[in-house]
Amino acid sequence: MSNPQVETVTTSADKVKLGGAVVLLAAALVAYYALAAQGALAQWGALLVLMGASVAAFFTSESGKSLIAYGRDSLREVRKVVWPTRKEATQMTGYVFAFVVVMALFLWLTDKTLEWVLYDLILGWKR
Repeated sequence: MSNPQVETVTTSADKVKLGGAVVLLAAALVAYYALAAQGALAQWGALLVLMGASVAAFFTSESGKSLIAYGRDSLREVRKVVWPTRKEATQMTGYVFAFVVVMALFLWLTDKTLEWVLYDLILGWKR
């Protein structure tokens, strides 16, 4: 099964939409700080309206449409996943916990054995 490369052609209209989205986002930030004297309601209103317009402009571009398609495909794949039952999840968690304890004991014993061999037997350093 081959995965062909998909080339997207970016049109000038698409570039204008993305540029407009960036300009609207910058305008939202400028308006938020410029309307500080008008009160919090005017600040937040301008910020939310201009950010909403920026998001809308982005989602009308090809990049936005492909992002929406990617999200839909991701949700479709998540629905296909077979999730474990509570019992299976609990058992697997127990197995992992037991494995971690066994490995911790093994590494501790290995460390103490090597310490004993190197320092006590070979070097003769008694503590």
